Amino acid sequence: MEPAESVLFIFGLFAMVAEAMTAALAAGRRKMDWFGVAVLGCVTALGGGSLRDMLLGHYPLLWVKHPSLLFLTGGAALLTIALARVVHRLHYLFLVLDAVGLVVFTIIGCSVAMSMGQPLTIVVVAGMITGCAGGVLRDILCTEIPLLFRSELYASVSLLTGAIYVAFTNLGTEHVAVVIGSVAFGLTFRLLAIRYKWEMPKFIYEREGPH
Repeated sequence: MEPAESVLFIFGLFAMVAEAMTAALAAGRRKMDWFGVAVLGCVTALGGGSLRDMLLGHYPLLWVKHPSLLFLTGGAALLTIALARVVHRLHYLFLVLDAVGLVVFTIIGCSVAMSMGQPLTIVVVAGMITGCAGGVLRDILCTEIPLLFRSELYASVSLLTGAIYVAFTNLGTEHVAVVIGSVAFGLTFRLLAIRYKWEMPKFIYEREGPH
Protein backbone atom coordinates (compact mmCIF):
# COMPACT_ATOMS: atom_id res chain seq x y z
CA MET A 1 0.00 0.00 0.00
CA GLU A 2 1.40 3.38 -1.05
CA PRO A 3 1.94 6.09 1.61
CA ALA A 4 -0.96 8.18 0.30
CA GLU A 5 -3.26 5.15 0.33
CA SER A 6 -2.17 4.37 3.89
CA VAL A 7 -2.96 7.93 4.98
CA LEU A 8 -6.39 7.77 3.31
CA PHE A 9 -7.06 4.36 4.87
CA ILE A 10 -6.23 5.58 8.38
CA PHE A 11 -8.18 8.80 7.90
CA GLY A 12 -11.08 6.78 6.50
CA LEU A 13 -11.29 4.47 9.51
CA PHE A 14 -11.17 7.45 11.86
CA ALA A 15 -13.90 9.19 9.85
CA MET A 16 -16.14 6.11 9.96
CA VAL A 17 -15.85 5.92 13.73
CA ALA A 18 -16.49 9.66 14.02
CA GLU A 19 -19.60 9.55 11.83
CA ALA A 20 -20.95 6.49 13.65
CA MET A 21 -20.58 8.26 16.98
CA THR A 22 -22.34 11.40 15.77
CA ALA A 23 -25.14 9.19 14.42
CA ALA A 24 -25.49 7.56 17.84
CA LEU A 25 -26.11 10.97 19.37
CA ALA A 26 -28.84 11.63 16.80
CA ALA A 27 -30.36 8.23 17.60
CA GLY A 28 -30.32 9.06 21.31
CA ARG A 29 -32.20 12.29 20.69
CA ARG A 30 -34.86 10.20 18.93
CA LYS A 31 -34.92 7.66 21.80
CA MET A 32 -33.99 4.70 19.57
CA ASP A 33 -33.19 1.29 21.02
CA TRP A 34 -29.69 -0.13 20.89
CA PHE A 35 -30.32 -1.91 17.59
CA GLY A 36 -31.47 1.37 16.06
CA VAL A 37 -28.35 3.09 17.37
CA ALA A 38 -26.09 0.48 15.76
CA VAL A 39 -27.97 0.52 12.44
CA LEU A 40 -27.97 4.31 12.27
CA GLY A 41 -24.24 4.33 12.99
CA CYS A 42 -23.57 1.90 10.12
CA VAL A 43 -25.85 3.73 7.68
CA THR A 44 -24.29 7.11 8.45
CA ALA A 45 -20.70 5.92 8.28
CA LEU A 46 -21.06 3.66 5.23
CA GLY A 47 -24.06 5.06 3.40
CA GLY A 48 -22.28 7.78 1.45
CA GLY A 49 -19.65 5.44 0.07
CA SER A 50 -22.26 2.79 -0.73
CA LEU A 51 -24.41 5.25 -2.67
CA ARG A 52 -21.36 6.48 -4.58
CA ASP A 53 -20.31 2.97 -5.50
CA MET A 54 -23.79 2.01 -6.69
CA LEU A 55 -24.03 5.12 -8.87
CA LEU A 56 -20.57 4.56 -10.36
CA GLY A 57 -20.87 0.79 -10.65
CA HIS A 58 -17.94 0.25 -8.31
CA TYR A 59 -18.37 -3.21 -6.80
CA PRO A 60 -18.23 -4.89 -4.40
CA LEU A 61 -19.39 -2.30 -1.89
CA LEU A 62 -16.75 -1.56 0.73
CA TRP A 63 -18.68 -3.08 3.64
CA VAL A 64 -19.47 -6.18 1.55
CA LYS A 65 -15.77 -6.60 0.76
CA HIS A 66 -14.82 -5.86 4.38
CA PRO A 67 -17.71 -6.95 6.67
CA SER A 68 -15.59 -6.02 9.69
CA LEU A 69 -16.51 -2.39 8.97
CA LEU A 70 -20.06 -3.17 10.10
CA PHE A 71 -18.69 -4.22 13.48
CA LEU A 72 -16.40 -1.18 13.63
CA THR A 73 -19.12 1.36 12.90
CA GLY A 74 -21.90 -0.39 14.80
CA GLY A 75 -19.57 -0.90 17.76
CA ALA A 76 -18.50 2.75 17.74
CA ALA A 77 -22.15 3.79 17.82
CA LEU A 78 -22.89 1.48 20.75
CA LEU A 79 -19.78 2.69 22.58
CA THR A 80 -21.22 6.19 22.42
CA ILE A 81 -24.09 5.02 24.62
CA ALA A 82 -21.58 4.42 27.42
CA LEU A 83 -20.30 7.96 26.95
CA ALA A 84 -23.75 9.52 26.99
CA ARG A 85 -23.36 11.01 30.45
CA VAL A 86 -20.38 13.09 29.39
CA VAL A 87 -21.48 13.80 25.82
CA HIS A 88 -22.90 17.21 26.76
CA ARG A 89 -19.36 18.20 27.72
CA LEU A 90 -18.03 16.98 24.38
CA HIS A 91 -20.33 18.97 22.08
CA TYR A 92 -17.52 20.74 20.26
CA LEU A 93 -15.53 17.54 19.98
CA PHE A 94 -18.38 15.91 18.09
CA LEU A 95 -18.68 18.93 15.81
CA VAL A 96 -15.02 18.42 14.98
CA LEU A 97 -15.58 14.70 14.42
CA ASP A 98 -18.45 15.40 12.05
CA ALA A 99 -16.29 17.87 10.13
CA VAL A 100 -13.50 15.30 9.90
CA GLY A 101 -15.93 12.75 8.49
CA LEU A 102 -17.21 15.23 5.91
CA VAL A 103 -13.81 16.18 4.47
CA VAL A 104 -12.17 12.76 4.67
CA PHE A 105 -15.09 10.97 3.00
CA THR A 106 -15.10 13.67 0.31
CA ILE A 107 -11.45 13.02 -0.52
CA ILE A 108 -11.93 9.24 -0.49
CA GLY A 109 -14.89 9.59 -2.84
CA CYS A 110 -12.85 11.72 -5.24
CA SER A 111 -9.99 9.22 -5.09
CA VAL A 112 -12.27 6.29 -5.96
CA ALA A 113 -13.85 8.14 -8.88
CA MET A 114 -10.43 9.23 -10.19
CA SER A 115 -9.16 5.65 -10.06
CA MET A 116 -12.10 4.68 -12.31
CA GLY A 117 -11.14 7.32 -14.87
CA GLN A 118 -14.28 9.41 -14.35
CA PRO A 119 -14.50 12.99 -15.73
CA LEU A 120 -13.46 15.73 -13.32
CA THR A 121 -17.02 16.93 -12.74
CA ILE A 122 -18.12 13.41 -11.78
CA VAL A 123 -15.07 13.06 -9.54
CA VAL A 124 -16.00 16.15 -7.52
CA VAL A 125 -19.68 15.16 -7.36
CA ALA A 126 -18.70 11.65 -6.25
CA GLY A 127 -16.68 13.22 -3.46
CA MET A 128 -19.63 15.32 -2.34
CA ILE A 129 -21.96 12.30 -2.38
CA THR A 130 -19.49 10.32 -0.29
CA GLY A 131 -19.05 13.17 2.18
CA CYS A 132 -22.68 14.23 2.53
CA ALA A 133 -25.02 11.34 1.71
CA GLY A 134 -24.45 9.46 4.96
CA GLY A 135 -25.53 12.49 6.96
CA VAL A 136 -28.57 12.94 4.73
CA LEU A 137 -29.63 9.33 5.35
CA ARG A 138 -29.10 9.81 9.08
CA ASP A 139 -31.27 12.92 9.18
CA ILE A 140 -34.01 11.33 7.07
CA LEU A 141 -34.15 8.30 9.36
CA CYS A 142 -34.34 10.70 12.31
CA THR A 143 -37.16 12.65 10.56
CA GLU A 144 -35.14 15.86 10.41
CA ILE A 145 -34.47 18.23 7.51
CA PRO A 146 -31.03 17.09 6.31
CA LEU A 147 -28.19 19.40 7.29
CA LEU A 148 -27.20 19.44 3.62
CA PHE A 149 -30.38 21.34 2.74
CA ARG A 150 -30.19 23.90 5.51
CA SER A 151 -28.33 27.16 5.31
CA GLU A 152 -25.11 25.93 6.93
CA LEU A 153 -21.99 25.64 4.78
CA TYR A 154 -21.80 21.86 4.48
CA ALA A 155 -22.05 20.73 0.87
CA SER A 156 -20.07 23.85 -0.09
CA VAL A 157 -17.20 22.70 2.12
CA SER A 158 -17.32 19.28 0.49
CA LEU A 159 -17.33 20.69 -3.04
CA LEU A 160 -14.41 23.03 -2.40
CA THR A 161 -12.41 20.34 -0.62
CA GLY A 162 -12.96 17.94 -3.50
CA ALA A 163 -12.07 20.57 -6.08
CA ILE A 164 -8.81 21.40 -4.29
CA TYR A 165 -7.90 17.72 -3.97
CA VAL A 166 -8.56 17.09 -7.67
CA ALA A 167 -6.77 20.25 -8.82
CA PHE A 168 -3.53 19.61 -6.91
CA THR A 169 -3.57 15.91 -7.75
CA ASN A 170 -3.75 16.74 -11.45
CA LEU A 171 -0.92 19.25 -11.03
CA GLY A 172 1.30 16.37 -9.95
CA THR A 173 1.73 17.46 -6.33
CA GLU A 174 2.94 14.77 -3.92
CA HIS A 175 -0.19 12.75 -3.09
CA VAL A 176 0.39 12.55 0.66
CA ALA A 177 0.78 16.33 0.77
CA VAL A 178 -2.40 16.76 -1.28
CA VAL A 179 -4.39 14.51 1.07
CA ILE A 180 -3.15 16.18 4.25
CA GLY A 181 -3.51 19.67 2.77
CA SER A 182 -7.04 19.01 1.53
CA VAL A 183 -8.10 17.62 4.90
CA ALA A 184 -6.59 20.62 6.68
CA PHE A 185 -8.34 23.06 4.34
CA GLY A 186 -11.74 21.38 4.55
CA LEU A 187 -11.61 20.96 8.31
CA THR A 188 -10.55 24.57 8.87
CA PHE A 189 -13.22 25.88 6.50
CA ARG A 190 -15.98 23.83 8.13
CA LEU A 191 -14.99 24.79 11.68
CA LEU A 192 -14.71 28.47 10.78
CA ALA A 193 -18.17 28.27 9.19
CA ILE A 194 -19.53 26.84 12.44
CA ARG A 195 -17.66 29.34 14.61
CA TYR A 196 -18.73 32.43 12.65
CA LYS A 197 -22.10 31.07 11.50
CA TRP A 198 -21.36 31.46 7.81
CA GLU A 199 -24.45 30.47 5.87
CA MET A 200 -25.76 30.08 2.35
CA PRO A 201 -28.51 32.52 1.31
CA LYS A 202 -31.97 31.25 2.23
CA PHE A 203 -35.00 31.10 -0.03
CA ILE A 204 -38.04 32.27 1.92
CA TYR A 205 -41.39 32.35 0.16
CA GLU A 206 -44.51 33.61 1.88
CA ARG A 207 -47.72 33.83 -0.04
CA GLU A 208 -49.15 37.31 -0.10
CA GLY A 209 -52.77 38.34 -0.35
CA PRO A 210 -55.88 36.26 0.36
CA HIS A 211 -55.55 32.47 0.48
